[in-house]
Parts: sequence; C-alpha cells; structure tokens
Amino acid sequence: MRKSLALAVIAFALFGVVAQAQTLAGPSLIARLKQGGYVLLMRHAASPFAIPEKAAAEPDNLKPERQLDDTGKATARAMGLALKSLGIAVGRVESSPTYRALQTARLAGLPKPETFPELGDGGMNMMGPGAPMPAAPAPSPGQGVWLRGKVAEPPAPGTNTIIFTHLPNIRAAYPDLANPADGEAMVFQPDGQGGAQLVGRIKIEAWPALAEAKP
Repeated sequence: MRKSLALAVIAFALFGVVAQAQTLAGPSLIARLKQGGYVLLMRHAASPFAIPEKAAAEPDNLKPERQLDDTGKATARAMGLALKSLGIAVGRVESSPTYRALQTARLAGLPKPETFPELGDGGMNMMGPGAPMPAAPAPSPGQGVWLRGKVAEPPAPGTNTIIFTHLPNIRAAYPDLANPADGEAMVFQPDGQGGAQLVGRIKIEAWPALAEAKP
C-alpha cells in the first residue's frame, strides 16, 4: 500500500502540471469536437449543497441525495440539445455514481454512463436531509493520477468521451487549473502516449450560443 502511494505521488509530481495550450474557443473548438477524438472532463450541473427532503426529491432520487436545481436541469438539457444540433458525436460516457452527476448525463440525453467510485464524492452525497455538509475531502494524489489516466484514454474514432465528476477530483488531477464552474467542460486532446493536452473550456450555459453559431 505504502509503495503504491509513493509511486502515485512521484507520478503526480512528474506529470501533475497540465499542458495548457487552450488555443481553441468558440466555432474553432466546436469544429474540432465534430471530428471527434476529445475528452470533455465536466463538473455536474448546478446542484444545491442541501439534501432535499423526501417530499421534494425527484421520484427516482430514493436515498435521497443532492440533486440538480432548476438551473442545473435547464442547462443540462440545453447542452444535450446543442450537442445534437452541432453533430458532436458522444461515445463513451463515464460518471461519478452520485445522483446529481448521473442526472446531468440523463437530462442531456447522453448514452448511459459507466460509473466509477473514483469519480465519486467520497460519500458527501449520503448526508441526511438537513445535515450540515462536511468540508470537501482533501485531494488525493493517487486519485488524481487515476483521473489523469482516464482523461488520457483516446475515444473511439469519430467520437468524444464525456467524464462527469466533482470539483475535488478535478483539483486532485489538475491543481494548476482555475476551478471549473458548475457544468463547465474542460476539453482535452489525448496524445495516444498516456498524456492529454487541454485545448479549451466550455461553460455549460455557453452551449446554446455555440449551437446557434454552427461552424
């Protein structure tokens, strides 16, 4: 265990700084996404920190857990419609097992996600209604290395991969990046050699305007 953690920390120290080209934005970034080959690393859409009472929870939010608010629902749907309108093919979808992350993918009309505990929130979604939210868990170097490996996996030809996770996970993998907003996508291009370059960022509320611009 100690040896594995030490190796993870060494790998993180060597590769923890992301290449930040970010040369693409707007129509030029959309044109590339239409060709496929990119990984969109996303925070789930807007979600209140409060756990809803059962009466206010979505019908399928049985535990219940945190869920999207009206803004989160609307922006997730709008993103999905924009992806379809723009002809951006989504292949693999990977997600945190939390309700709010899976809800984002479902409302966007994306393929059914494969869930990974490493993309989860460390159990913060399991607090009871009205319970105070704990502080976000400290970033784990090992977890950061795992997520960077996921981002570096090339998508199937002609498609893009979307990964839904949480802010602490993104911080663990990319501590040098400015924090992404709710629903923001960081667009990476895997290099096929175990690495990936950040080429742009898209806020979730920007998708409808990008669809209207249609490069």
